Amino acid sequence: MASLKDLRLRIRSVKSTQKITAAMKMVAASRLRRAQEQAEAARPYAQRMERMLGSLAGKMAGRAGAPALIAGTGKDDVHLLIVTTSDRGLAGGFNASILRETRRRIRDLQAQGKTVKLLTIGRKGRDSLKRDYGKLIVDSLTEVGRRQLGFADARAIAEKVLAMFEDGQFDVATIIFNRFKSAMTQIVTPQQLIPFAPPKSAEDGDKGGAVYEFEPEEEAILGELLPRNLAVQVYAALLESAASEQGARMTAMDSATRNAGEMINRLTITYNRTRQAVITKELIEIVSGAEAL
Repeated sequence: MASLKDLRLRIRSVKSTQKITAAMKMVAASRLRRAQEQAEAARPYAQRMERMLGSLAGKMAGRAGAPALIAGTGKDDVHLLIVTTSDRGLAGGFNASILRETRRRIRDLQAQGKTVKLLTIGRKGRDSLKRDYGKLIVDSLTEVGRRQLGFADARAIAEKVLAMFEDGQFDVATIIFNRFKSAMTQIVTPQQLIPFAPPKSAEDGDKGGAVYEFEPEEEAILGELLPRNLAVQVYAALLESAASEQGARMTAMDSATRNAGEMINRLTITYNRTRQAVITKELIEIVSGAEAL
């Protein structure tokens, strides 16, 4: 049985931990509101741009002069997976779900005889995948948007990916991130970036039979907008990931705070019972000694 001193130290330690988790919960909650607003504000623009480019890409499909970001390399041998995780832990299952999906995709692609390359965003993804798939990591980015996530961060990543594609280092690029749904729910989302995959609404075509005229030509529009769309989609994914991280951390810290409270209650009950037993024992010893006199 633990002594009274051990129980007091344990209660004090758990109370200190509870203060830390409660503070982290409040910080995550304050950051979540801003990150959620940014992610929700970016969705309409990213979706409309993707839909508009999908309509253009549908008209360019099969043409000889189609941009490389639409036509691809003509092969499907080398896949680049862009894994979006966090730099810090204590975020519940946020990173674990991303890494689980990444490992599953790596196994599936390798089983099909494909070559897999990894570009990790976030220290947690890099450290976890390095143990099993260190040879597949071609680059690793950390502290992306540490102070405030901006479009410049996404544009730098998009330019890096585009340069790798132009050098012929991969055929297909897919970004894997957590899409924010609520503070308790994040949806693991793989999105193909290169070659550009039109959304289903664009693939279905125009049902009204409308005829569009473009100025300048479709090739010029796509040549300008496709690289920009790559940065926009990366930016939207980073915003979704940032909101999901704060939501997962807030939920995890709230659960940890409640668990610490329950542990303190149990330890306090145990401490009181032990203290009562010690007092009773001392009283019995005093009474027994008095009777002996």
